[in-house]
Amino acid sequence: MKLIVQIPCLNEARDIAGVIQAVPRQIEGVDRVEVLVVDDGSSDGTAAVAAEAGADHVVINKKTLGLARTFQKGIATALSLGADIIVNTDGDGQYAGHSIADLVAPIVRGEADIVVGDRKPGDNTDFSASKRTLQRVGSTVVKTLASIDVPDAVSGFRAYSREAAMRTTVFTRFSYTTETLIAAGNSGMVVASVPVDTNAVTRPSRLFNSVRSFVLRQMVTIVRSYIMYRPLRAFMVLGFGMILIGLFPMVRFVYFYFTDGGAGHVQSLVIGGALLVCGYITCLVALLSDVVATNRRLEEEIITILRRMEHDEAARD
Repeated sequence: MKLIVQIPCLNEARDIAGVIQAVPRQIEGVDRVEVLVVDDGSSDGTAAVAAEAGADHVVINKKTLGLARTFQKGIATALSLGADIIVNTDGDGQYAGHSIADLVAPIVRGEADIVVGDRKPGDNTDFSASKRTLQRVGSTVVKTLASIDVPDAVSGFRAYSREAAMRTTVFTRFSYTTETLIAAGNSGMVVASVPVDTNAVTRPSRLFNSVRSFVLRQMVTIVRSYIMYRPLRAFMVLGFGMILIGLFPMVRFVYFYFTDGGAGHVQSLVIGGALLVCGYITCLVALLSDVVATNRRLEEEIITILRRMEHDEAARD
């Protein structure tokens, strides 16, 4: 069994050597451990430092593509290299390398498709109070939308089985964390969580400029992912909500129409009628979106089959 630890990074020349050297090369149940560094267009010589530090594979983006696309490129590269398990970790050394063994254990035992490292954000003193709260809220939302119980949903320290990696596709350009979990939950994959150790934070995150920015982007990603995977429920709830709200002014107009002729209450008719029409159209959109979602699921199955054929052939070569 081959494990590849992929490290997407941008301008991490200071820390990347330590991250690579902390990766354990002997793990129970794994025959071979390799390190893949995906340099997202760094300008500080990160790729050269990584190669010198012992990285088995180094891939360089010609320009900065962002974390989500770099993560996806790392997954594709690891699969083509014949990985049976893929671990993703950060290039800033936030996650302790020795926890990789704990992270892959459920996959080695065949108990999970994806394993997320739990940094225990509620107890981690390196996180601010606002960040700990946001972590809990985000994990609760993902649990509700994807029906999976992951205490630290935005953790980037995670392991994928080969099959799960082939089924993983990232659409957002911001971050892959919540989107891939929602997709996994709605695809029937088994997602587990294990406690992991972390190192002290040495610099602020480069993924977002402020907590507000992080929250807004994660909210957009969560809503987008939910609509993508459960459009019928999302749009039907919205449509029926507008219809129910629209009934109140309509009933109000009918009441006054039969009691005093309805004079002066035409606005209730107009508002209610508009809401009913909008609700009806939204319900139609729900049905059409469900058809599109069904076709998308079929396309995902086809893409998975093509990936399996492509990467299996590359691994044999």
